[in-house]
Amino acid sequence: MSQTGTAVSPVTYTIDPAHSSATFSIRHLMIAHARGGFSGVNGTILFDEQNPANSKVEATIDTTTLLTHDARRDAHVKGADFLDVEKYPTISFKSKSVSSTGKNHWKVTGDLTLHGVTKETTLDVETAPAESKDPWGNLRNGAAATTTIKRTDYGLVFNAPLETGGVMLSDDVHITLDVELIKKQ
Repeated sequence: MSQTGTAVSPVTYTIDPAHSSATFSIRHLMIAHARGGFSGVNGTILFDEQNPANSKVEATIDTTTLLTHDARRDAHVKGADFLDVEKYPTISFKSKSVSSTGKNHWKVTGDLTLHGVTKETTLDVETAPAESKDPWGNLRNGAAATTTIKRTDYGLVFNAPLETGGVMLSDDVHITLDVELIKKQ
């Protein structure tokens, strides 16, 4: 996350939940991808451009904000067969390491906690080339991150066999995070 003007490191950003999202896709019936997302993304990023290993990311997602654009599917995914949002109202990520993989590209490895299970995962992150000042005088930056997880690793095992072979849902879940960040003063 390159800084405008003089580079000052480290920098602390907060995730702007009004301009951030977490989306996912999963193969359904072995033929197409079902998609959904969450709007309740919050967190803090301590970014040290000069020494990325000192950087830290902590984020949470409010599982109750799930939206798949189908009310019946939303209720099912929020229920006990999948996310069980009453028991597990958040998904969280806490970084363990950050490394540069090229200009504005990073690998962020950390613990992802989903459905009460914590597993290490790595996010491929692309950051904006520079901060921007919003109309209210705040310095902002942005990042997009992707990863793929195995849902069964997190205890999300609901499935059904198909008459023609295969299963209703793939194990792979593709995740994309788009976050807008506000620099702490």
